[in-house]
Amino acid sequence: MGKDILMIVGDFGEDYEIMVPFQALQMVGHDVDAVCPEREAGDACKTAIHDFRGDQTYLEERGHNFELNATMAEIDPSDYDALVVPGGRAPEYLRNYDVVIETVQHFFETDKPVASICHGPQILAAAGVLDGYEMTAYPAVQAEVEAAGCSWVDGVTRDRNLVTGQAWPDHPEWLAEFLDLLGTDIEHGAVAAADD
Repeated sequence: MGKDILMIVGDFGEDYEIMVPFQALQMVGHDVDAVCPEREAGDACKTAIHDFRGDQTYLEERGHNFELNATMAEIDPSDYDALVVPGGRAPEYLRNYDVVIETVQHFFETDKPVASICHGPQILAAAGVLDGYEMTAYPAVQAEVEAAGCSWVDGVTRDRNLVTGQAWPDHPEWLAEFLDLLGTDIEHGAVAAADD
């Protein structure tokens, strides 16, 4: 049975870290509501694509318009089974919204599954929920999340209700860990080859 999952996004969130989990979680039968403070269902958030080309940090380019399918002001976090917090630049400002902080705190207070990647843990740090966790994030965020009380791990990490990854190249392992935490049972059927 599919879970009801909440995803908090914002302008210039990382395109892959929003689009890939949004679509992949739906593909396996979960319902995903994507919300943003001060925006309504049907509004769009602009995304950014971060690429790694051998520089000291990533290159940022304009991504897509990602359409929200729910309104943050109208949702109740207690109606959801899990939370996804993508990265990109959006967490820098999303962590300043009380509604975002209170929503994140709900998922930790009720021990519901949370998946966060890249800069997403900046929001978790601001919410004061990381004390005692082992986790990871984008390496440039390491000092910030450690200051929030976590133990840093290189690579995808699962600790209790929290699954974290460093960036979109971690998607296969990060999503697999999150699906396992959700108890998602995926049945693989045989694919018949088309007749030549």
